[in-house]
Amino acid sequence: MTGLLILFSDILACSVRSVVCLFLIFRLLSAKRPEKKSIVPVFAGAAAVSVIFYVTELPDVYRVLSEAVLTAACARYFQEADTRMSLFVGIFYEIAVTFWQFLFAAWLGVIFRSPAFPAHGTGSGQIAVWCVHLLLAVLIWYLLKHPDLTGREAFRFASMIAVAGFAAVITLSEQTVLTIADDTLDMWTILAVVLMMSVLVFNMNRQYEVEKELAELKSEQAELLERDYTALNSAYALNAKLFHDFHNHIGVLRRLLSHNKTDEAMQYLDELQTPMKEMTDMVWTGDETVDYLISSKAVTAEKNGIKYQVQAEFPRHTNLRSADLCAILGNLLDNALEAAKQIPAAEQRFVRLTIRRINQMLIIKVENSFLAPPVKQDGSLKTSKDGNGLHGWGLKSARTAAEKYDGMVQISYDDNIFRAVAALSYQSISDV
Repeated sequence: MTGLLILFSDILACSVRSVVCLFLIFRLLSAKRPEKKSIVPVFAGAAAVSVIFYVTELPDVYRVLSEAVLTAACARYFQEADTRMSLFVGIFYEIAVTFWQFLFAAWLGVIFRSPAFPAHGTGSGQIAVWCVHLLLAVLIWYLLKHPDLTGREAFRFASMIAVAGFAAVITLSEQTVLTIADDTLDMWTILAVVLMMSVLVFNMNRQYEVEKELAELKSEQAELLERDYTALNSAYALNAKLFHDFHNHIGVLRRLLSHNKTDEAMQYLDELQTPMKEMTDMVWTGDETVDYLISSKAVTAEKNGIKYQVQAEFPRHTNLRSADLCAILGNLLDNALEAAKQIPAAEQRFVRLTIRRINQMLIIKVENSFLAPPVKQDGSLKTSKDGNGLHGWGLKSARTAAEKYDGMVQISYDDNIFRAVAALSYQSISDV
């Protein structure tokens, strides 16, 4: 009877460990949140692993590896997490849980002067197991209640736990109440050091990935700025040419009108207007660069048969830089136009841009129709555009620009409409 209770406890504990690991992967690796379809296979796998190791009595190292592989596989398949990093988190997480179970069992034995606590197959031994697993449940509750926990805070928290474990195992070697083999203490001391190093390695890898992404993002932003600069330069060059030839055009028009050749004058004006069709004198925001960007996207929309609507209420004299606004608007509109263009029926293609100010917040909302919902990969939206172009970095670039103003970019979509909303906090400045 006791054996069956121990087996049931092992199955339940393994299930708790595995589910907690999935949530850790969700938070640490920016993967999808675990759902019922991923939790059920984990429970089934945990039960199978527990039964196998209960019957075969294999060493714990094989159990640790089996549970780590199980959770990594479920995280990859159901949460679209990175396989390599999921396995890394899973292995060291399982080592950490086993390490703390040993510490709890040993220190309970020291405190109560009983060798029964370190014995896993006894009721007293199960107390240490469930002390650790209850703390795991509290940890996940805390992480879910604090979704804004930063990477630096998480690194500090994990480092404190690792250092505390190292201090606990060193102190354990000095006690004389409970007899623990030297080989066992040496093994756990080494693993305590390994756990501290694993926290450092994970943090270094995270910083490397962030720096790599920032470098790619800066490169992409430079290309986008160069593209927009080229377009603006061409527009200004066209304006300069028209201004340079202005007196000649006036002379021609004067002669035509003086001879009452009104039709010819109108035809001449139409010819002058032809190269300016892609230009506009429409003032959307009062910022010439931003207005040109919005108007140029209207031209792109017209060429692709996309209905393009703009409603803008823009504050004057603020600390919002034109380059940042163009990074946000340009990328969100590019993505919206690209998605709307994929729809076969021209009457269903649309892009709507709304700019509003609410107190000291500027809200930029871009809505568009789309053919198929976006695909998430490693927690981020994956572009549907073929090739290795700039598309796909647009949302990241917009978010980087928004963060300069304590803002954010959020996306949502339903059956017919995809929405990207940027919220920026701005300050009014005097017009000196």
